[in-house]
Amino acid sequence: MTAQNRGQDASPLRLGIAGLGTVGTGTVRIIQNHAALLATRSGRPVAISAVSARDRMKNRAVDLSAYAWEDDPRALALREDVDVFVELVGGDEGVAREAVTAALKAGKDVVTANKALLAIHGQELAELAEANGCVLRFEAAVAGGIPVIKTMTESLAGNEIRRVMGVMNGTCNYILTRMESAGLPYETVFEEARALGYLEADPSLDVDGIDAGHKLSLLSAIAFGTEVDFDSVELEGIGQISIDDIRHAGNLGFRIKLLGVAQMTGRGLEQRMTPCLVPAQSPLGQLEGGTNMVVLEGDAVGQIVLRGPGAGEGPTASAVMGDVIDIARGVRIPPFGRPASSLTRAIPAKAAVPAPYYLRMTLLDKPGALARIATQLGDAGISIDRMRQYGHSEPTAPVVIVTHRTMRDSIDVALAGFRDTGVVVGEPVAIRIEAV
Repeated sequence: MTAQNRGQDASPLRLGIAGLGTVGTGTVRIIQNHAALLATRSGRPVAISAVSARDRMKNRAVDLSAYAWEDDPRALALREDVDVFVELVGGDEGVAREAVTAALKAGKDVVTANKALLAIHGQELAELAEANGCVLRFEAAVAGGIPVIKTMTESLAGNEIRRVMGVMNGTCNYILTRMESAGLPYETVFEEARALGYLEADPSLDVDGIDAGHKLSLLSAIAFGTEVDFDSVELEGIGQISIDDIRHAGNLGFRIKLLGVAQMTGRGLEQRMTPCLVPAQSPLGQLEGGTNMVVLEGDAVGQIVLRGPGAGEGPTASAVMGDVIDIARGVRIPPFGRPASSLTRAIPAKAAVPAPYYLRMTLLDKPGALARIATQLGDAGISIDRMRQYGHSEPTAPVVIVTHRTMRDSIDVALAGFRDTGVVVGEPVAIRIEAV
């Protein structure tokens, strides 16, 4: 990976900003409020030439009168007075993809916060940028204001990255920590998050792990020099996490997080965004509310922990401007830290590293019930580390088991065997305990 500075240019760097929602107006506000500071730090002025959005008449609490207006982002991308096209529209298809493609074909640099677009079309767009001598930057697409992409492509460029993991969706972390602190069930907190405006228009993007999975796939490509492969990310959302799981995990010294993990193993590239138990006293375990955290493990540096706001006007606009200023300075880095043509297609792999598992189930309160469960675990090659049976007045008994290290395939065999015991009521819950 190389980064070269093209030298200072006194002429303004002219931006075309498509999308004037929260992030777009935040970006405009930074440029208006800090024009002199940006010019000093960049070595040249940074100016807005034109903007675009769906509703020209909407009140956005920023003065847009000095900028030309384009109804169509694709037209904005092709304007002669635009050097950098800033795409903040969103979506992996339609006008966002078409406008970014048009800008790159026209030889314009692109800054975007669009994680979905890059997760689905990242390799194609990286190759297009490379073919046209353009820069494609997307710091704002992953973890909001946390400079994780810059850290990986620049500061840790001398490291072989061993593992990437983190909490990358603030909404899910808010729901899980709120369930714990208030003792509320998932359904109640979900509606609370919706009322507060924390959820995407399509809530499944958040709670099913899709949004966070997009981000993980981008970090995987940077970390391991592979083509973006979102389709191979193992996704499991938080909808099945109960308040009982939250409480039992706490009693055992853990907290539940929607945790992304990516690592290259002998079997291929493992990418998963799933609920996990993490030690309560670990950095990830102490993460509260809508905050994000990314943990990077390099062979030379060891473990790096990056923590900060994962969304919102200021943090995300800050990340956008970080990319803009680098372009103004003349810094030219390939989108994924190395030439797009050198990225390899990884072999997808399921979790290849054994781990302990948390198992929760409801058993009929009858003699021999626990013995039948233990037999199924033993037949699957799983040994028990800890087991707790909680007090009850019903004819059923809640039981929690923590296993020794094992493979997910073995857990699945045991779960299938539980159905034949005749003592398990409902569906058991199995959650990986991640070493952090």
